[in-house]
Amino acid sequence: MSARIYQRPKNAMQSGKALLDQWVLEFAPAEAKKPDPLMGWAGSGDTQQQVILRFPTCEDAKAYAERYGIEVEVHATPPRRLKIQAYADNFR
Repeated sequence: MSARIYQRPKNAMQSGKALLDQWVLEFAPAEAKKPDPLMGWAGSGDTQQQVILRFPTCEDAKAYAERYGIEVEVHATPPRRLKIQAYADNFR
């Protein structure tokens, strides 16, 4: 069983920074999804894909994974690059 740990990214549609400090542990798919013969929806028998755990820090997520023997891959948060721009720059 493997999983990945990452920090929640900010959605392009949101301006606030609430819940961005949470770290998420998300399990990797154990089997491929296959189409349902009747409806055509994608599905699988893997229920671990539905589990998403949230932690306040990366260390807490790593400790949880170590406690239960889960192999994890930690994805570091990319640095935020702000493009400082004034309203007057639109009219140059």
